[in-house]
Amino acid sequence: MEKIDYIVLAGYFLLLVLMGIWGYTKIKSSADFYTAGGKLPWWLSGISHHVSGYSGAVFVAYAAIAYNYGFTLYMWWALSIAIAMVGTVLFIAPRWARLRSKAGIQSPTEYLATRYNLPTQQVMAWSGVIIKIFDVGAKWAAIGILLNAFTGLPLGTGILTAGLVSMIYITMGGLWADVVNDLASFLIQFTAGIIMMVMVLAQLGDGLNGIFTMWDRLPAAHGQLYNGPYTPAFAISFTVICFFSFSGGTWHLATRFISSPSGTEARKAATLSMLMYLIWPLILFFPMFAAPIFIKDLADPTQSYAMMAMKFLPHGLIGLLLASMFGNTLAMTAADANTISAVITRDILPVLYKKLKSFDQKKMLVIARLTTFLFIVTTLIIAFQSKSFGGVFGLIITWFSALVGPTAIPMILGLLPAFKHSDSRAALFSIFGGLITFAVMKSFMTVSLTAELASPIVTSMIIYIGCGLLFRTKVKPEVEALLNSLKEDEEL
Repeated sequence: MEKIDYIVLAGYFLLLVLMGIWGYTKIKSSADFYTAGGKLPWWLSGISHHVSGYSGAVFVAYAAIAYNYGFTLYMWWALSIAIAMVGTVLFIAPRWARLRSKAGIQSPTEYLATRYNLPTQQVMAWSGVIIKIFDVGAKWAAIGILLNAFTGLPLGTGILTAGLVSMIYITMGGLWADVVNDLASFLIQFTAGIIMMVMVLAQLGDGLNGIFTMWDRLPAAHGQLYNGPYTPAFAISFTVICFFSFSGGTWHLATRFISSPSGTEARKAATLSMLMYLIWPLILFFPMFAAPIFIKDLADPTQSYAMMAMKFLPHGLIGLLLASMFGNTLAMTAADANTISAVITRDILPVLYKKLKSFDQKKMLVIARLTTFLFIVTTLIIAFQSKSFGGVFGLIITWFSALVGPTAIPMILGLLPAFKHSDSRAALFSIFGGLITFAVMKSFMTVSLTAELASPIVTSMIIYIGCGLLFRTKVKPEVEALLNSLKEDEEL
């Protein structure tokens, strides 16, 4: 990069700090810090849900998949998410907003004490926090790789830079700062993505037809819908995981719906995010698909997107593109930090320290900021050890995707009246069944990527639904009342 690129990147860092200061002025309580007081407009919530659903890992690990395997990346990733979110729109998103307005929740796990019991809530809260430490650590590692490719910064320096910037603005501005960053990073990404696609098409020399004729210049398998280990079975497994993850099993995505004013607004937000996953990746991924034409026999495919950007974009726009990728990662990691802090502060610490329940709003806000800070520090430590867990792709796909299912099953299905007979016993058995399945397959078996991805969540689902059907336990009155309250908005 040249001087103008560094100026653009530094300007974005400054903008993030200003967002944090702006968010600070809007926060008077932990409810403002964690859920924006339930005042997020649907369009901002929808954009935030979309942007915070992926990070710089898309431009690193997924760029390598596009370089090696082609169009299948869109099929198993973006299209699978869009299909999965149909269920989110219809059944799940509105219920999260109603939980906040009717039950007063601020964290995604807060309702679980009523839905199941306190021990089940604690198991799910602790499990989710531990899983998220690995997931966010992978995202710091991804942005470190991007900064290294663009600027030559050592990996560790890049990780620390990303972590410190994120730490400043999210601990100050909470959710408000985070969603505004989501909006800004998407606008930058949209501008840079469109320009990148136009520049690549110009170099292909066939006008708009290059979108279709490009595939004749790539390896034949790159134009196939499913290629390599990314089979239709893998895509189906990933779609199932995405339903639970994007519905709120990935907690910071639930927060986008929780922070909506009503169930109707949350449904609009989910619909917008779904449509963005269906359309935008076709543009965003285009340079990744074209990379083998211009950069042949690349030793490290994770750097393919960065090299394409430096090859085709003028200086200034390179810095803008890096800022957008940086913003994406910080948006996702900051969202995770905010939500995990909510779970720790609202659901874990009050059990460990009873007096916390008597703290006033000012003290709770201090606790909220402190837990956010400590979570980020822990994830940075994991980022420095990412190679020990299979690198960025290994952490995101193998560890996070495989582990999120067992904890997400009782959380998401627990919102639906159809599964009201699945009680705390079903929830705990399903969680431990899924985690044990993952541990056994990871430690003692050699299986396909599809089996490794699908087995934990399938095991959990069978146990959770099976226990509900087999035991048909009597539904507690408070559980019945909770589920009935989520059927419609108050104004209806």
